[in-house]
Amino acid sequence: MNFSKTFCPSPWFHMRINNSGAYEYCRWTSTKTDQTNSPGMHEVDTIQWFQHGMKDLRLAMLLGQPVLGCNDCHVMEQHGKVSGRLRQLLKVGINTEDFDKSLASSPWFPEFEITLSKHGVTDQWPQDWQIDLGNYCNSACLFCTPHYSSRLASEFKRLGLIDTMPDANWCENSNSLAKFVDILASSPKLVYLHFIGGETLITPAFKIILKALVSKSLARNISIGFTTNLTVWEQSVVDLLCEFKEVNLGMSIECLHPLNDYVRYGGNLNKTLAFLDRWTDLANQQKWISQLRVTPTVFTIWHLETVFEYAYQRKLSVESCNFLNKPEHMRPSVLPRDYRIKVIDKLQTWIDQHEIREISNRVINTRNSAVVHQQIVQDAQSYVTYLRTQPDESYRLPDLVRYIKTMELSRKNSILDYLPAYEPILRSAGY
Repeated sequence: MNFSKTFCPSPWFHMRINNSGAYEYCRWTSTKTDQTNSPGMHEVDTIQWFQHGMKDLRLAMLLGQPVLGCNDCHVMEQHGKVSGRLRQLLKVGINTEDFDKSLASSPWFPEFEITLSKHGVTDQWPQDWQIDLGNYCNSACLFCTPHYSSRLASEFKRLGLIDTMPDANWCENSNSLAKFVDILASSPKLVYLHFIGGETLITPAFKIILKALVSKSLARNISIGFTTNLTVWEQSVVDLLCEFKEVNLGMSIECLHPLNDYVRYGGNLNKTLAFLDRWTDLANQQKWISQLRVTPTVFTIWHLETVFEYAYQRKLSVESCNFLNKPEHMRPSVLPRDYRIKVIDKLQTWIDQHEIREISNRVINTRNSAVVHQQIVQDAQSYVTYLRTQPDESYRLPDLVRYIKTMELSRKNSILDYLPAYEPILRSAGY
């Protein structure tokens, strides 16, 4: 890989606090763990860690050295998907089609030079945060983990799939939460806060942080991002969100088919669609930026074109953090080759029916409503490329079957009621 393929400006303005309260350098890093060994707010000063603790990472970026934790972004780019790295490059005015020239003209270029002379140290403060609020959640998605769903954690514990429950979320400690709010309030230039759960709308800390920023008269200068699972509506939180400069609304749905209820267990498709309409109407009224958030799995990729069609008709962009990596047995690449061909044909047919002449390999800003149709088609194409090129992992089918049989025994349902086309491959793997 050359410099233009490895460099990412994110470590100069972004950081993350995970469920345990530990710091991480990126919201997209593939080396992150649910309970990391990185220091947290009680072990080291936040700004000290950002400026000095991330220096080796910045230096590697400046020297053009690949970083192991960046692999998910590289995989996304390999398949024509807009990665987190590409999004961060856009924020600082760097265009991958004219990398050298746009890097030199970026307003951040002098800071990159200063950082190189200081061996990776920066004087910047975080401007862009991902804030993991913990696993407080009313859903138990089949592809999720106990660290991101309290409901799934309870089910896993009852079924013997885990021995102990996840540690308490950092934001349940009122002192930790107050300290973090103080850090945000004292930041010289806070631009964007992205919250994830669990389900953010029912997590008390989400409301507490929003309320604190509003009361400190900071909201009008800050953009907020969050994702909802389309099962709840909390008017008091909605009222707070309307106080902020901008809101990036993510709405999670896997397909416009009853299969969505099987995979996003705890939801009901009719209610999900009703909430989707309600949130979309609000976003349009408030001029928020809204997207459908998907995590295609070995199951839902069969009906993935339904999401693209819904989004295309309503001019909603479609985003996913990355191609699903864990749990391994839920990856779309577990599909046997003959089934992959069927999914490719379905997606390609949809793409051909929605041909966009202007589509190219250029990076499309997923926040730009003017190019939303191009973004949707480009995203659909990325899954075609993925299915065509990813190594065959159908050997994981027995693991998949063992897992869903365990879960179905608890949930009293069957994948075959939602996805009868999969019966031959599931039966052959022991279903």
